[in-house]
Amino acid sequence: MGIAWDDYLVQVQDRGQYTTRREAERATRAVMTALGAHLVGAERRELSDQLPVQFQALLLDPLPATTPLSPPDFVEAVALLSGDVTPQTARWDASAVLSTLADLTDPELLRRILIQLPPGYAPLFGRTEPA
Repeated sequence: MGIAWDDYLVQVQDRGQYTTRREAERATRAVMTALGAHLVGAERRELSDQLPVQFQALLLDPLPATTPLSPPDFVEAVALLSGDVTPQTARWDASAVLSTLADLTDPELLRRILIQLPPGYAPLFGRTEPA
């Protein structure tokens, strides 16, 4: 992907209306770590390959989750990874980071990611559920 880490964070900061880059980075790190634990197979690696190198550890290092998380449980995991922010903040973070990701990801890969995740994730990516 042609976007740099700093440029991605600027987009997240703008989309999430964060006052500082540090807030955007905190949100990005938490959301991508949670996402990495819930993606498997080729999609996990392909997504990592399309993003700045800083995403590789966030997406590929977490141990795969033993059970899929519902979207509310995913948001709860983001809250814990963020340093115990409120559920409302974690949902905002997830939406800001994942919708930015969706805008920058190959549409076919995004479709496969959404199919892999449990139903209900698409709105976090700023999308409708895939058919």
